[in-house]
Amino acid sequence: MRHEVMTSDITVVGGGLAGVCAAIAAARLGRRVALVTNRPVLGGNSSSEVRVWVCGATGHGVHHFAREGGVMGELLVENQYRNPEGNPYYWDLVVLDAVRAEPNITLFLNTDVREVAAGGPGDARRIDSVTGWMMGSERLIRFDSPLYLDCTGDGLVGHLAEARYRIGREARSEYGEPWAPEVADDITLGSTLLFYTKDTGEPTRYVPPRFAKDITATPIPEHRIIRAGDNGCAYWWIEWGGELDTVHDNERIRDELWSVIYGIWDYIKNHGTFDADMMSLEWVGALPGKREYRRFVGDHTLTQHDIIDQVEFDDRVAFGGWSIDLHPPGGMYATEAGSKHLYSTGVYHVPYRSLYSVNCTNMLMAGRDISASHVAFGSTRVMATCGTLGEAAGTAAALCVQRRLSPRELSERHSGDLVQTLLRQDGSIIGLAAHDPADLAAAASVTASSYIRSPALRPNGETRELTSDIAVVVPAGPLLESVSLLLSGDGEVTVEVCAGDRGQNYVPARQLASATATVAGDRPQWVRFALAGQPIKLPEGLPVIVVLRSVPGVTVHLADNTVPGVLALINQPGKRSPDDQMPLGSQQVLAWRSIPLHRRAPAIRLSPDTDALAPARVLDGYQRPYGSGPHMWCSDPADDEPWLRLDWPQPTVVRHIDVIFDDDVHEDLINLHHHRTPGREMPTLVRDYVIETAGPDGGWVEQHVETGNRRRHRVHDLSEAVTTTAVRLRLTATNGAPSVHVISLRVYA
Repeated sequence: MRHEVMTSDITVVGGGLAGVCAAIAAARLGRRVALVTNRPVLGGNSSSEVRVWVCGATGHGVHHFAREGGVMGELLVENQYRNPEGNPYYWDLVVLDAVRAEPNITLFLNTDVREVAAGGPGDARRIDSVTGWMMGSERLIRFDSPLYLDCTGDGLVGHLAEARYRIGREARSEYGEPWAPEVADDITLGSTLLFYTKDTGEPTRYVPPRFAKDITATPIPEHRIIRAGDNGCAYWWIEWGGELDTVHDNERIRDELWSVIYGIWDYIKNHGTFDADMMSLEWVGALPGKREYRRFVGDHTLTQHDIIDQVEFDDRVAFGGWSIDLHPPGGMYATEAGSKHLYSTGVYHVPYRSLYSVNCTNMLMAGRDISASHVAFGSTRVMATCGTLGEAAGTAAALCVQRRLSPRELSERHSGDLVQTLLRQDGSIIGLAAHDPADLAAAASVTASSYIRSPALRPNGETRELTSDIAVVVPAGPLLESVSLLLSGDGEVTVEVCAGDRGQNYVPARQLASATATVAGDRPQWVRFALAGQPIKLPEGLPVIVVLRSVPGVTVHLADNTVPGVLALINQPGKRSPDDQMPLGSQQVLAWRSIPLHRRAPAIRLSPDTDALAPARVLDGYQRPYGSGPHMWCSDPADDEPWLRLDWPQPTVVRHIDVIFDDDVHEDLINLHHHRTPGREMPTLVRDYVIETAGPDGGWVEQHVETGNRRRHRVHDLSEAVTTTAVRLRLTATNGAPSVHVISLRVYA
């Protein structure tokens, strides 16, 4: 046995997406990081060992402009480029490559942390070291650092350090959560094993093992969907163990799950009425994907109310949007639906105070073990959200080390700095603007070769009868006088201009104005809806939504949607959550769906012109769609040589140029096989561009040429500092979009 000591600034234990994003975030801020995981691959439940698909704030189309940014966003966009088919092994490589690209990370695979040295009183514990055994290498490694991140999912490090935690469901009276049980208990969400099948091209036999369960003697065939061609994600409901101890009964849970999987396959192959003669099992998981165990107690416990009310914490450092998704204690044997869902109207916020321990002074946590009630955990547990929490915790840890502060001291003294650091790194924060005193662009004037002044969507030949209400989210403002739509048929059409009730809520909530016009004739005609005698002033910070009320017999002419910030929604009253039988109730976000009109919208024109896509938007500090627009500059599609430039009144020293391009955060990307997004590169991303500075003779000096870009956030360090009065970004090609989109342009000395 070899005994070793690894000294670093930060030790991250857990190689799931929370741990990976935490390690990368801290390393990019200059901290030396030890990333320790007990598995041979990274990615946790998303890895090829378990193969759960990565869900997040989009809710697979329920929420809009909600895909995660930062490190998590990079992984999803890169996976789309390398692995649009959803190969789980290629996903492993995307995650591993991202970690190995960071020189400040030392990776320890197959290293099981089982010892924690900690001391101090119960309300002020401190971790001194953690020790792991590297399986297969016979190396006993002690990890020393001033800060530790528990990203283990099960919360083992914090448990051994005696950090306070909860297991199970709180009583309804504790936080007043309507979805909590009347009496507290130890019930958790269960664990799952998945399987893959394949068509062999010839008849195959299947002889079940002796331990395969006869599922016809269970409620499964009656209450769960079984299809021969389904595998993997479709069988998320193969879940059990919520009434046991998820960790200590792990082997028993795995055996029960195996018995059901092999029993389901026996049912499909040998006993059911399925067309499965040529199908065979390709892969069966051996490592249960755990959903829930310990949840640490932080300075704030996130609750159902925080999620549904979308509480705007001052120290918000991440967002989520997956439904509160809770499963019956009996799992796959339950007779009720396999899950029930409760959605907020848009994405919600997670505060930094939920990411550090209330009593272990140098421990942060990220992933499914953060400080949340069982009900709130039903949403925060999904992996893309865990990844954004990891980036926030890793960033906080880096600042704590740099400033020699505890996580709580950072919260009390510098939570604003944490938020601004995350925004500079393009972290996943909604509704807060970046204010960086070091950014020289703030003192510059910004101009561009052109910009889109009205979302004039041109028809593509496709039509849709107005049998349901249709809403169009538009980048508008500050004034709106009229809306024109391309219509045909016969009837009187009413258009309402509405606003959402929060900057991230794309559901009509408040009517601002309305107008009615008559449509007559089968020939398409632009119909103008004059809203008032004079332009109406649109509210700041809220989405603008044009609603066309249903009129059967009237046809709406559609256009391919290439204008950022435009989104079409169809009202589907009575829509239910796709995974359960719960009635819609007040969840209007489920009624207004964008999927039926994905990448399309009614042909529309606004008057007067909008400044929502003007060049000044690259300096407004917002890096995601929010309120009345997408917060980006968008060139006119007719502009063949688009450029964006910053001008200073005095010569300025420039060394670093930081650009954020548009990777279309409305597009719901997936790492595995839940669904497939066409294409490899995101069309909205700028592919080729040139960075130039103004020379002393009035000409332009080329500083950097980029070709083949497929990333959102690009940081360019010039070979040497340049004194100049202007910087120009010349955009020469996109990955398919008809115009260029730039979200942010920052300059540093």
